[in-house]
Amino acid sequence: MFWNAKEQVLNIQDTQMNCITFGNGERSLIMIQGHSTRSIKGASLSLAYMYRIFARDYKVYLFDRRENIGEDITVRELASDIAMAMDFLEIQSADVFGVSQGGMIAQYLAIDRPDLVNKLVLAVTLSKNNETVETVISDWIRMTEQNDIKNLVKDMAEKMYTDSYVRKYKYFMPLLTILQKPKNVPRFITLAKACLTCNAYDELDKIQCPVFVIGGMQDKITGGEASMEIAEKLGCKSFIYDDLGHAAYEEAKDFNQRVYDFFMI
Repeated sequence: MFWNAKEQVLNIQDTQMNCITFGNGERSLIMIQGHSTRSIKGASLSLAYMYRIFARDYKVYLFDRRENIGEDITVRELASDIAMAMDFLEIQSADVFGVSQGGMIAQYLAIDRPDLVNKLVLAVTLSKNNETVETVISDWIRMTEQNDIKNLVKDMAEKMYTDSYVRKYKYFMPLLTILQKPKNVPRFITLAKACLTCNAYDELDKIQCPVFVIGGMQDKITGGEASMEIAEKLGCKSFIYDDLGHAAYEEAKDFNQRVYDFFMI
C-alpha cells in the first residue's frame, strides 16, 4: 500500500540531499523534478501517487537539490550532484526522467556520465536559452526579490498551465499563494538563476542512450519550440501536445503512460 513510499536524507561528502523512493520493481528510475518554490520533503505520498504507473516495474528515486548550494551553481553542477547520489547508492544504468529544469540536469547527466543512464526522457525542457525563458525567469527573480509573492505564484500558475486550467482552479489561488510561498527565498532565486545556465545543445551528440522528448507547443516558460529543437538535434522519438504548455505532465492524462511505454520498449 502507498507504493512503499519512503523519505530519507543522504549524507554525502560535505552535503545533504533529501531523497524520496517508492515502487517495488527491480529496475531503477531516476526522476528529476523541475525548479519549485518548495522542496520534495514531505511529498512522498503525493509524488508516488502522481507517478504510480512506474511503481510496479521500478524502484523510483527522486533527489532534491543539495542543501548547501553556491550562489553561482549551474545545472551542470546539479547534474554532478545527481551522479554523486547515484554513485553513493550504487545505482547504475538507470532510466532517467527529467522535467523542466530537471530535463536540463538530465541532459548533462547523460552527457557527462553515460554509464549511469540507460534511457532518457526529456520533458518540457530546453537545451539552450531563448528569449522566452530569459524573460520569465528574470521576472520571477524580480518578484521574489521584491517579496511580491502573490504575483509570483499567480504568474507561475499562468505560465505553467493552460488558460482553461487556470480558470477552473482560480478560486484556489489565494490558498496556492500560501502553500507555494518560497520557504527559502535566497535558495529559490539561486536555483532560478541556474535555469539560465543550460547550454547543452552543442553537446547533445554525446548522449549515447535512446531519448524521448515530450513537451507542449503552448509552453510559456521554455517555449514549445525548445522541445522540438532537442528532438531534431538528436533525431530521436518525440511527442508534442499542440494544445498544452509547460504543465503538460499534469494536464495530459496520457503523459505518464507515454513515458512508461517508451521505457518499456
